[in-house]
Amino acid sequence: MGCSMLARGVIYLSWPLLRHVAKMYRISAARRPCIVAVVGSLGKTTAARAVSTALGLAVHPKIACNAFSYIAFALFRVCPWKSHAVIEVGIARKGQMRVYAETIRPDVTVVTSVGSEHNRSFGDLSVTRREKAEMVRALSPSGLAVLNGDDPNVLWMKEATRANVVTFGFSAANDVRASDMVLDWPIGTRFLLHANGTTREVRTRLIGRAFVYPVLAAVAVGLAEGFSLDTMLMALEPLPPSPERLEPVRLETGAILLRDEWKSSLETIDAALDVVAEIPARRKIIVLGDVSEPPGSQGPICRRLGGRVADIATQAIFIGGNDNRYQVGAVRGGMSRNAITRAGRSLKRALSALPSDLGEGDIVLIKGRDNQRLGRIAMALMGREVRCDVLPCYARDTIRCSQCRML
Repeated sequence: MGCSMLARGVIYLSWPLLRHVAKMYRISAARRPCIVAVVGSLGKTTAARAVSTALGLAVHPKIACNAFSYIAFALFRVCPWKSHAVIEVGIARKGQMRVYAETIRPDVTVVTSVGSEHNRSFGDLSVTRREKAEMVRALSPSGLAVLNGDDPNVLWMKEATRANVVTFGFSAANDVRASDMVLDWPIGTRFLLHANGTTREVRTRLIGRAFVYPVLAAVAVGLAEGFSLDTMLMALEPLPPSPERLEPVRLETGAILLRDEWKSSLETIDAALDVVAEIPARRKIIVLGDVSEPPGSQGPICRRLGGRVADIATQAIFIGGNDNRYQVGAVRGGMSRNAITRAGRSLKRALSALPSDLGEGDIVLIKGRDNQRLGRIAMALMGREVRCDVLPCYARDTIRCSQCRML
């Protein structure tokens, strides 16, 4: 689930009542609009924003608020006279998706991925995919499942529905696919899109291979709903990255931050490192926090990631409980100990390790768990005074760092 909840308790406690009211609204006043539900372990928010944009809808500022009563509020925002609406849905426990699906009654379901984000709560990917698939099972035979065909755990859902199925991805077997992708740093990404027997060159402000998928999903939905391909691509081209998801931010010095501190599952760390590996830069500094819900023993995972950092970066700053394991992997990978800082649980130590002469040609990747709130590093580099050194911090559920008195 992805939202800074101002009143988390109220949102949770009001859900049992609001779900019934929302369900009645859906089958009465909001029965005509085609509702697109976006689910998946990774990339939901960017996909939901992209689908909204492709369908000519305004992106709601709380589209990422995706659970409990926020699902009801999203349904209440569906205008009966509009043709389409997009709702992002996230889960944290077994059984939640089935209830959300019964409430939303989707006409189209987009599944972005099945990953390790819920490794601890679900146990393994087979359970995760089964839970995510509830939104696909809820489709009627006239509905549409838009599935990531490159992810075998998503493609598995094809057998779980009587609805029509459209796949998207890089594989040639997909109905809507991408090829010839090139990172156009720091502007975005370019690739060729193939759909309905036609090919188009696409430019997007989204960064890297992982965020080509949301564009493909949006096009797949739009084409199925009768939208013009060229009109959709024109609308999607200026769509900016979702905040803190591979989001480039240029500093006054000319250095560029690559902010990716929203979540830190293993797949997102590898995706971020893949992007940094492609970027032409004078210096590459990687600030790496902990892995969220690692799918296996943390030692081997962290040492492997440390080795990847050594292959890519000029300097590494490891922050959190696994800084030593990262360092072991980085040293084994050939990085000098002088280029490594173990910041432990001190944000100030991490900040002080950053070069004082950041400038043109320098890239700083900031990647960590949401409760580490490494966005404070970005804020400090952008000129904000950062006095708070709390790590980890769980106040994100009620307040953002930029609004916190402790900052």
